[in-house]
Amino acid sequence: MFSVKPLLDMPRWEAGLVAIIIVALMGYVIIALEWVPHMAILVAMICLLVYGLSRGVSYNDMQSRMVSAVGQGMGALYLFFFIGLLVVALMISGAIPTLMYYGFGMISPGYFYFSAFALSSLIGISLGSSLTTCATVGVAFMGMAHAFHADMAMTAGAVVSGAFFGDKMSPISDTTGIAASIVGIDLFEHIRNMMYTTVPAWLLSAAVYLWVLPDVAAHDLNSVTVIQDQLEKSGLIHGYSVLPFVLLLALALRKVNAIVSLMATIFLATAITYLHQAPSLTELGTWFFAGPSFPESWGDIAKLLSRGGIQSMFFTQTIVILGLSFGGLLFALGVIPALLDGVRSFLTTAGRATFSVAATAVGVNTLIGEQYLSILLTGETFKPVYEQLGLHPRNLSRSLEDAGTVINPLVPWSVCGVFIFNVLGVPVWHYLPFAVFCYMSLVLTLLFGWTGVTLTKAE
Repeated sequence: MFSVKPLLDMPRWEAGLVAIIIVALMGYVIIALEWVPHMAILVAMICLLVYGLSRGVSYNDMQSRMVSAVGQGMGALYLFFFIGLLVVALMISGAIPTLMYYGFGMISPGYFYFSAFALSSLIGISLGSSLTTCATVGVAFMGMAHAFHADMAMTAGAVVSGAFFGDKMSPISDTTGIAASIVGIDLFEHIRNMMYTTVPAWLLSAAVYLWVLPDVAAHDLNSVTVIQDQLEKSGLIHGYSVLPFVLLLALALRKVNAIVSLMATIFLATAITYLHQAPSLTELGTWFFAGPSFPESWGDIAKLLSRGGIQSMFFTQTIVILGLSFGGLLFALGVIPALLDGVRSFLTTAGRATFSVAATAVGVNTLIGEQYLSILLTGETFKPVYEQLGLHPRNLSRSLEDAGTVINPLVPWSVCGVFIFNVLGVPVWHYLPFAVFCYMSLVLTLLFGWTGVTLTKAE
């Protein structure tokens, strides 16, 4: 897609004007009309198709470029099928419930903010969803913060930091899969490379929550006890249930292909399921497609654990298809090539490229407020730049997450910002100073970009 000559030889001013109009249109659709990002991309694509036709470009030629772009991302679409299956397998085997149960036992009132950060990190990795973590564990911590007379903004900041750490580093996270697929690298290679910025950011955040924020007096742990009791009564809590996580980690460290690793983990988790329950093959098939359904008598955790399934991946898969098609169309009509040509004299070093990626991802988050688009559009735009500079694409995917995924909750009008405000009851501007991990990731990726530390050349 990147090496093929554009269908239009577009001047820079025209490309800039088209880009501004498209971004403004998508921002209006998402922010003002509150449409889902799929519709924003589709509206923008329709406008570009009409524009191309008005300039004498054949629809078949534009469609061919869009199809070619989607073909480059088919690996991601296959991956998301297996992620949907994996979430179900980890739920019904008890792997995720067991991890949550023992995680709640780690809460210390004396280190309340750190406990909120650490446990949200753990649950975030298990669930692979920052928003689900905020809406479940986060709500529980806000209740505890009220009981402990803790600062609500500090608590929300710690929860958001942990939730987005988990979202960023989880192999079952959709944003993690998108970032890896958009640049064409293995999922676990992407996660391993992110550790260079993510681990220091996590440790620095932990230090802030442990030693900088004020102590919280111990009152009661009723909220934690209720959730633990509900988990225990579910019959899913078993020490052996964490074995799938152990296998997944071992395969990742051995650099086994992501889909092969997910398949092996799914098989093991499914086998473990039959040690404490015996679902029929009919039930198993239904669960793997639509997600498991647990009795309402289990309380709040029934909703928390009813996640996963192939069907749950359709939202992500369709946005990947539309995003790749949109990127292919932008390249085909010459919009992105003209804009890149305009800044090519600036993009001569790894530091400048990293800064441009971060600025673009943050800009999309700020202007449009959409997490997926900040990854998709920025990745499509800068992949050829990294190729020309001889930099490995994993450097790009890391920056996409550091400046795209974790920045969205810091924008008050963004999808994540609005959602978190609604579920936690704390305005973004209030918790923003305490969401240390989110902006520390951005700082570190810029620092490493300018210094060249941890950046790798293309093989």
